[in-house]
Amino acid sequence: MAEKVMVIVGAGPGIGLSTAKKFGQEGYAIALVARNEDKLLEYVDELEELDIEAEAFHANAHSNESLKTAIHYAKEVFGRIDILMYNAYTFRQGPPSELDPNDLAADLQVDAVGALTSVQAALPHLEEGSTILLTGGVLGVKPMKNFASVSVGKAAMRILAMTLHQELKAKGIYVGTLTINGFVKKDTHFSPDNIAERIYEMAQKRDGVEWNFDRE
Repeated sequence: MAEKVMVIVGAGPGIGLSTAKKFGQEGYAIALVARNEDKLLEYVDELEELDIEAEAFHANAHSNESLKTAIHYAKEVFGRIDILMYNAYTFRQGPPSELDPNDLAADLQVDAVGALTSVQAALPHLEEGSTILLTGGVLGVKPMKNFASVSVGKAAMRILAMTLHQELKAKGIYVGTLTINGFVKKDTHFSPDNIAERIYEMAQKRDGVEWNFDRE
């Protein structure tokens, strides 16, 4: 049984993988949850090459049942969950007047409803001192008309994090969201590796619900 376990929902090649490496190097076993099974296995191999214990769990953020199943299975495999990070998101372009309501609903499922589902699935396994992290973005605070859907989704996720923080702090469970005030890009200040360092700092300090990653 691992001594410390982090579950990352929405584990992709950017923030998800960089965060897995950072926390893995700090002694966490990593459960990677995402919809692309082949990519997940590649990420597991990459982590294991760094002597990081990792396992892949297939789920699709469009499906609440698959998220629940993956998180419960991760707990069975590792025996515990200490940190849950929700990093799944959508990125649809277009102004609100042209946005199909069905597309907005589908995007909200990934951006916010899936986050709530993941938290509720993990909560029975979280003890005092556990952590829940949700990755946000500038569009949730400063919306843009040509990114209406993701602006709404990130705003909803931000409010969800704040209300979860209000509820769970009394139980000793820290909930925080990182608002990334720029667009993630490798080899820049907004690189996944730099953001992962900030996420680790949040998990260590456990202070305040909203953290920001700003320009230098």
